[in-house]
Amino acid sequence: MAATRPLTPRHITWLKIALFIVCLIPAAWIALHVTSAVNPVEYVTHQTGTWTLNFLLITLCVTPLRIISGRNELLRFRRMLGLFAFFYVCCHFATWFGLDHLFDFGAMWHDVVKRRFITVGFIAFVLMAALAVTSNAASVRRLKRNWARLHKAIYAIAILGVVHYWWLVKRDITDPAIYAVLLAILLGWRIWRAQQQQRQAAARAR
Repeated sequence: MAATRPLTPRHITWLKIALFIVCLIPAAWIALHVTSAVNPVEYVTHQTGTWTLNFLLITLCVTPLRIISGRNELLRFRRMLGLFAFFYVCCHFATWFGLDHLFDFGAMWHDVVKRRFITVGFIAFVLMAALAVTSNAASVRRLKRNWARLHKAIYAIAILGVVHYWWLVKRDITDPAIYAVLLAILLGWRIWRAQQQQRQAAARAR
């Protein structure tokens, strides 16, 4: 099989622009349909939460796709996808805090402490903020090895996000169950690959 031709910097730039536009489509769709929703606040809260989970899972797909396809350039798009996940979770949080609670910190904190699905969602939001703040090259240089350790928190964030959704739903758990299965596949693949690498390393050491 012929070797895969690497993308040029120009191609990557144009693909990043295209990806940026595509990632904004859900936000535009939400804005266009919010006025026709029966409950606009609930609609925006649900949609932004759903798209946060979507982008988290898409971000977690980058590494498997890179390894399977041999396209190392895919890593160049992972940061943008992760930041869009943070963008949508910020919209999700702002809608809940601003429109649901009218910026009442006391009411917000009461919900965080008393309602378990909000507790795990808030923890995920704080962790995502930490990853977003340290997603730049300067943080990579400053934190060194600790940067990779910190950004493994995306696995915990994705799990907390699915749990948040699961506990939020009172009756039909079909949608959160689908997210749980997809996340289990992505995390299971990583565990399997780590075990394979350990076996290969042990075989070489003999």
